Amino acid sequence: MHELGIAQEIVDIIAEHAGSARVTRVVLEIGRNALILPDSIRFCFDLCSEGSAAEGAALEIVDVPARARCRDCGAELVLDQPFGLCNCGSADLQWLSGDEIRVKEMEIV
Repeated sequence: MHELGIAQEIVDIIAEHAGSARVTRVVLEIGRNALILPDSIRFCFDLCSEGSAAEGAALEIVDVPARARCRDCGAELVLDQPFGLCNCGSADLQWLSGDEIRVKEMEIV
């Protein structure tokens, strides 16, 4: 379960930016092709945040669709899997989004 390590990194980032403040809400952006299970990240986040500034914080996860641009015709497309074909038939795609994990925002008190 690689989500545990990812959750620990997220908590470390939050703690670094929160300083001595308490975090009440965290918004994560997780790309659809990041191969992360949202329920697992929630569970691991709760475990990893114990005793930290983020303990008890509400965790919101925003699903980021996978987007790519065809290198042959320039069309942009949304993908539900980590590969695909453009309508022109090309598989030569440049990834634009969908594999990221980002702390989008956090609320502190």
